[in-house]
Amino acid sequence: MEWFMIVVFVISVLSLFVAWFLARQLLKQDQGNQKMKDVASAIREGANAFLKTQNKTIGILAIVFAVLLFGIYAATGKFDVGVKTAIAFIFGALMSALAGFIGMYISIRANIRTAAASKVSLNDGLRTALRGGAVSGITIVASSLLGISLIYYAFGGNPLETPFMIVGFGFGASFVALFAQVGGGIYTKAADVGADLVGKVEAGIPEDDPRNPAVIADLVGDNVGDCAGRGADLFESTAAENIGAMILGIALFPVFGVNGVLFPLVARAFGLVASIIGILSVKMKNENEDPMNALNRGYYVTTILAAIGFYAATMIMLKNIWFFYAGLVGLVLSVLFVYITQYYTEYKYRPVKDIAEASKTGAGTNIITGMAVGLESTALPAVAIAGALMLSYYLGNHSGVLHGGLYGTAIATMGMLATAAYILAMDTFGPITDNAGGIIEMSGAPEEVRKKTDRLDAVGNTTKALTKGYAVGSAALAAFLLFSAYMDEITKLTGKAFDTVNLASVPVFVGGLLGAMLIFLFSAFLIRAVGKAAYYIINDVRAQFKENKGIMKGTQKPNYERCVTIATKGALKEMILPGLIAVVIPVLVGVVLKAEAMAAFLMIGTITGILMALLLNNSGGAWDNAKKYIESGIYGGKGSDAHKAAVVGDTVGDPFKDTAGPSLHVLIKLLSTLTLVLAPLFL
Repeated sequence: MEWFMIVVFVISVLSLFVAWFLARQLLKQDQGNQKMKDVASAIREGANAFLKTQNKTIGILAIVFAVLLFGIYAATGKFDVGVKTAIAFIFGALMSALAGFIGMYISIRANIRTAAASKVSLNDGLRTALRGGAVSGITIVASSLLGISLIYYAFGGNPLETPFMIVGFGFGASFVALFAQVGGGIYTKAADVGADLVGKVEAGIPEDDPRNPAVIADLVGDNVGDCAGRGADLFESTAAENIGAMILGIALFPVFGVNGVLFPLVARAFGLVASIIGILSVKMKNENEDPMNALNRGYYVTTILAAIGFYAATMIMLKNIWFFYAGLVGLVLSVLFVYITQYYTEYKYRPVKDIAEASKTGAGTNIITGMAVGLESTALPAVAIAGALMLSYYLGNHSGVLHGGLYGTAIATMGMLATAAYILAMDTFGPITDNAGGIIEMSGAPEEVRKKTDRLDAVGNTTKALTKGYAVGSAALAAFLLFSAYMDEITKLTGKAFDTVNLASVPVFVGGLLGAMLIFLFSAFLIRAVGKAAYYIINDVRAQFKENKGIMKGTQKPNYERCVTIATKGALKEMILPGLIAVVIPVLVGVVLKAEAMAAFLMIGTITGILMALLLNNSGGAWDNAKKYIESGIYGGKGSDAHKAAVVGDTVGDPFKDTAGPSLHVLIKLLSTLTLVLAPLFL
């Protein structure tokens, strides 16, 4: 084993130990009074029940697909490759499911401890929530590194052959992540829409009011969608992108040898160390400081340390400063995405203020303005991605290495993902603080404590929006990286150079058209699924208010479990169709129209998916924060006509930003890993 891979193993294991230590410290913290424990227990039970049932369904689908994978390779006479691909697929699927479980396991325990810590101080609440998120972030990145390293050596450790064999690991991770994100996304937004429309708009009660029958389902949804789903999502991101970069490194084997193939793992390991230091450095200067400033400082520490680690890895392994510059491009792109997303989703800036002002004239103008903001928000990120790809390609070409341009884009992707553990910690911070606010509200805690958790919740909304922007940006770079890997795979299989996709060819053009179509169809099914599931929850909440008059008086408790059960059944039923079309349509296109048409399908589907995800994520985030801006007292504040219009806009945005948008990140990468694994079928 190479010495630098020993470093990767050591960093991965030590990082898992740090995550265990943080979890142990977290679980020792105060859980508050009995009322808080009762609310947290109900959330925990609902989340566990959903994840258990969902994983059974996904597990059956994964086993069926693993058998099909083996059958496909066996039918082409590649029995040995079929066995290894199926094993890698199952291993990747299991690791992805475990990543989602860990993300949710810690979040449904960190929520009550964050609520209790907020009673002491805002800083304590901030650090508790972030360290809860850090357990998930560190574990996911470390286990991804460890998983790829283990399977690489288990399959022979041949730098020229093994990376192609372990593609199944990335595909298995993507497969589980898609269903986890889709199912969790449908659950969380169906419950949220039901709770908001009947509770806030019709009954006029506050958010997280214990009289709302859907409130527990809503709080459960934060965990199964934003934690379990996103955990699986980012696990597959790191796995797929590492494998894709390793495949591109094979082309440079005559120059760098094994170093070029294994460099992505070393760079990711150094980024993990940087993220841990950044997370531990987060602390507010005083109780009046904006908590977002403390998180930003931690992010800057992480970024600077990641850049230093990247420089060390590049100069030791590649000995070419131009590739370090390409990595810096990726790091800068990640920072740019953070600022661009902030601009379009924070209420300090023009876009969200425009939506809030439009709410004065009703829900219609709120929705029109929100859609315009979403459409506009695709421009700057697209320009930033284009600039990053061009610049990293240019820097790679200037390295003096043959094929250095493409490798430069791969290095930029590694640079952007260097801070992945910190970003995931910030992402999980959001649902933890949201739950903490709900626990405080439902347990009847003093108003000053609710004000603290409201501040943390507002920051959590921002971090969730930022991490979605980051996820789109990294998916865009990764998709180009994996597209290049697909072309290399076809070249390897046919023995002929495959470096051109001719869109003037009718089958190829049709393949591209169908790729774009899949993005719209997939998004439509997901948004409609939320509407269907929310319909049943809305009717149940209305029925409970009608049947039991004591609920609104506060003399009797609603039946929370009924809404949880409805949301669970609805999400599991509705997740199957979108998940299956995401897998079946690409396979049919590749089998019928062949490899070049599949390349067009992948290329144009990816471009369309990136722009659609940006539209959905940013419009949804902007609608949400426009509502919160009005709730701060602008335009009449809570209960005003402007507020009611903003709630409707936020409801439209819910399935955009938390169901369809995040699921598209996974779909983009699933298409790439699927085409890599099934490439022999498309010849």
